[in-house]
Amino acid sequence: MGRKKISTTVYITETQNEKLKQLNQKTKVPIAEYIRQGIDMVLKLNREHIPGQMSFDEDLEDAHTQPRA
Repeated sequence: MGRKKISTTVYITETQNEKLKQLNQKTKVPIAEYIRQGIDMVLKLNREHIPGQMSFDEDLEDAHTQPRA
């Protein structure tokens, strides 16, 4: 079952945008999915700064095993 997603705005560089578009065209994976994966990587790398990291890590692992819409 997919998790509820919220809408937010992020600003990326033109280069990042172009590379994400190229990646999307080649893989057919939505750009938003790559952005979510990038956020998950940053959160996991910085987990020591986040309270409740045990349950948070489990949530990240679950997020990578669950299909996303």
